[in-house]
Amino acid sequence: MKKFDIIVIGDSTMDTILMIDDAQVQCDLKKEHCQICLNYADKIPISQTVQSLGGNAANIAAGCKQLGLKTAIVTELGDDINGAVIKQEFDKIGIDTKFVRLNPKNETRYSVVLSYLGERTILSYHAKRKYSLPNIPATKWLYYTSVGDNFHVLQKQILNYLKKHPDCHLACNPGSYHLKKDLAGFKPILPMVELLFVNKEEAEKLVGEKLSLRGARRSLGSARDKLRNPVAALLSSLLKLGVKTAVITDGENGSYAANSTERYHLPAYDVKIISKTGAGDAYASGFLSATANGKSLAEAMRWGTANSSGVIQQIGAQTGLLNKSKIEEMVGKFIKVKIEVL
Repeated sequence: MKKFDIIVIGDSTMDTILMIDDAQVQCDLKKEHCQICLNYADKIPISQTVQSLGGNAANIAAGCKQLGLKTAIVTELGDDINGAVIKQEFDKIGIDTKFVRLNPKNETRYSVVLSYLGERTILSYHAKRKYSLPNIPATKWLYYTSVGDNFHVLQKQILNYLKKHPDCHLACNPGSYHLKKDLAGFKPILPMVELLFVNKEEAEKLVGEKLSLRGARRSLGSARDKLRNPVAALLSSLLKLGVKTAVITDGENGSYAANSTERYHLPAYDVKIISKTGAGDAYASGFLSATANGKSLAEAMRWGTANSSGVIQQIGAQTGLLNKSKIEEMVGKFIKVKIEVL
């Protein structure tokens, strides 16, 4: 029997969330490109501020633990006050911390999150790291997510681990350094990925182009000529990279998921949005936990959407995370939201 259901690998941060009262949002006509604008040298009122544990890895670990998975985390913290607070929070949640490393030479990562009209803009400090995979035991799942620019050694070690443990499943959500700094160095791991979680913009970066409607229809071939959804073309392209199941979240447009035999779209649930911080991680932890519990692809999408809906109604990436009973309650409440077969 494996000791853990999932071991999460990635950076953790201390987040300071600022709820901004007074700003300007400038968007183009299609609302695809928006800018939040603050007057230079002005005093900007803040309605609320919250400090909380954050970072993709920490969010996923907290979400999976809340949903009943035996969870450990591989992360490096500074040997400072923020590092001590984060580790203490892991212990409080019940996440196993034997693979947490405290580095006396570097600070703990932190982020300032500007939240305005429900959307968030993140200012992130990346302390330098020399990533290395510790001697971890057999586990049912690995979750590999955001790390800094020196991820190559760690990624090779993850690949070696998977070769030695062929019954271990890999889930992945690439971080900004994977996608912006060295996409070519990240891509070799994709054929080993069982579950890939990305938003629409991240999917476009992985595929290498922003697909137009015409491009989407052409890429899917004559069998899907009537298809009018570019995101479905992105799913096809991600599967061609070797991913077994691709999941794309697209904000208010809902989520999309596909494997070799199924392809679905699930609209977002109609809930009041307070802050979107942590929404993608909540979706991923809900989806993955459903999968680990033997749920179907469609049901996993409902779990992900429910968990994300819980988080966006609260301030903080983990405050609104749901347990199993709350997930099932939320899914039941929105059971009339139909899943579309693409």
